Amino acid sequence: MAKLNHVFVHRFCTRMVSLHRTTKIALMVTADLIALPFCFLAAMLLRGGDLKLASHYGPGSYVLVAIVTIAAFFISDLYRAVIRFIDQRLLSATGLALAIAVLCAYTITFSVNEANFPRSALAIYWFIAFSYVIASRVGVRNLLRTLNGNQRGTSEVVAIYGAGESGAQLAQTMRNSDEYRPVCFFDDKRALSERTIGGLRVFHTDRLVETVKAMGIRSIVIAIPAAAPGRLRDIMQRLAQAGISTKILSRLVDLADDKVTPRESIRDLKFEDLLGRAPVPPRLDLFALCVRAKNVMVTGAGGSIGSELCRQIATLRPSRLHLLDHSEFALYTVRQEIANRFPDVPVEAHLGSVCNADLVERILRDNRVDTIYHAAAYKHVPLVETNIVEGLRNNVMGAQVVATAAARHGVETCVLISSDKAVRPTNIMGASKRIAELIFQAAAARPGTDTTFCMVRFGNVLGSSGSVIPLFQRQIARGGPVTITHPEVSRYFMLIPEAAQLVIQAGAMAKGGDVFVLDMGEPVRIVDLARTLIALSGLTEKTQQNPGGDVEIRFVGLFPGEKLHEELLTDGVVFPSEHPRIMRMKENALRPSVLDTFINCLMMACDTHERGLIEGMVKAIVTEYNPGRHAEGPVSAPSAAPAPAPASSPAVATQAPIAAPQERLALIKKFVPFRI
Repeated sequence: MAKLNHVFVHRFCTRMVSLHRTTKIALMVTADLIALPFCFLAAMLLRGGDLKLASHYGPGSYVLVAIVTIAAFFISDLYRAVIRFIDQRLLSATGLALAIAVLCAYTITFSVNEANFPRSALAIYWFIAFSYVIASRVGVRNLLRTLNGNQRGTSEVVAIYGAGESGAQLAQTMRNSDEYRPVCFFDDKRALSERTIGGLRVFHTDRLVETVKAMGIRSIVIAIPAAAPGRLRDIMQRLAQAGISTKILSRLVDLADDKVTPRESIRDLKFEDLLGRAPVPPRLDLFALCVRAKNVMVTGAGGSIGSELCRQIATLRPSRLHLLDHSEFALYTVRQEIANRFPDVPVEAHLGSVCNADLVERILRDNRVDTIYHAAAYKHVPLVETNIVEGLRNNVMGAQVVATAAARHGVETCVLISSDKAVRPTNIMGASKRIAELIFQAAAARPGTDTTFCMVRFGNVLGSSGSVIPLFQRQIARGGPVTITHPEVSRYFMLIPEAAQLVIQAGAMAKGGDVFVLDMGEPVRIVDLARTLIALSGLTEKTQQNPGGDVEIRFVGLFPGEKLHEELLTDGVVFPSEHPRIMRMKENALRPSVLDTFINCLMMACDTHERGLIEGMVKAIVTEYNPGRHAEGPVSAPSAAPAPAPASSPAVATQAPIAAPQERLALIKKFVPFRI
């Protein structure tokens, strides 16, 4: 019989919860319209001691009091609240509104000189009516929570980090969900230790590990939405001791909306949350100037930055989007994605190398391209350092082909994606990007050019193909070790969407020859990044102090040409730009004619495959280049035939008449200041 009653009550409550919001309000008003006259009757009985005083006033008086009280409830938003989420704040507001209604009634009776009316009954009525509101609402709330709790055998047992207002609201919301079952709070404040908030015990973080084990906690939710990235990193270091997964409250739940669930407001903690600064939003008025209703080409469209550029450009409705990449699979993948997600954007995919001058010329000539974003480059430092010939040819010649073709065919804006490694470079990849910057600066300085050339320089991009994040994630998934070159190495980091937005905005702000740099906050130590990723995976670091840890961090030494700390700014002059978080720089540049001759000699040096000669030529162009020590001799086996220089490139126009190797070496050594 008891089981049948429980089933009946459960079905009834489920039915009530599923009713339309208007129907729920109507039911609550009807219940109050019945109960409140009896509350006033009880007040009159308590005031008079018998029915004589209560019967002196007709039923209309009791109904009138109920109507005035219900109006006060409407003003306090009592009827718009979800009973399952009702809280002390709302009940306090209801009590205040009821008190104002009673005070108004008292004033009216006094003004009409109703001497026989017992005004003290109004004060008694306030206590009785408010007690009724609390008892009815809280009683129904507890009934719903109890019935809901009986169905939550599979709920995830969680703890909440942060016993503040956000944590208390989150705990209340979790109690009414099927996903999570909160069992306690953790907080750094010792004044809150062992206290109870929202029915849950608060523990200091010193007791984190033992409490997690004792209560069978499966994850911890950080309920500090406004926490700075630095504080989040400190919290992660503490939570890593427990070896459980960590989530974060992304936004406060609107308690008046019964459609919002904890699943929508709680998410896994991402490394972006620990970046060290808030992501930089784009300025919408700059965002579309070089893209909307224009023909746009992206080189290296299949890469991490290139593909994100294509996505962001497609949202701005260009007339046509041209994709250029030498990787068939990468080009196919990004073309399919853009075609599926943005079916109204015309897309053309061009397969080939950016060093192919005939291909680039044909694309620009046949399609009248307005804007170019040059993202094609080899960027992996160790690979380029051991394959310097192909690295220089691709990064340097690719930039020169694009710049030359853009100027020749009247492209409006041409943006180069550079790197922080171009600042005082210590490796070939960084030096090649600095040479590419010099090429764009020279293109902007050529007399009569109508194309606006500019460069964008930023640090490591989280999640890109060359980023350490995917490598660390793979190493952690295998159980380690996580390999880091040096314990003090640090880098600037940004998000892929940030990088793409910076590139697009730079084109709109450029005046010609500008270098744009994002304010990237403070650099992040790579070892801290690795430890954070280990903690985010719910694992612990294996150290001498913690030999039972899950993942070891191993230092393997700096790679050839690798810096301990990257830089974003040179000694050039820094100016503000139209965007408050983007800086504009003007740097020293070479005269176009001098740079053409230098690049010509650099390409001839590459044909010799002699590292010392090549690095000497790079040093002649980029005087800040300071490479590490390398062995003399050939870089790699010479190819059967050197790659032909693009006919359209003025930098290699003088290469053909110089056929004899001795003549080539003599010309190169004229510009090489020293042999490494």
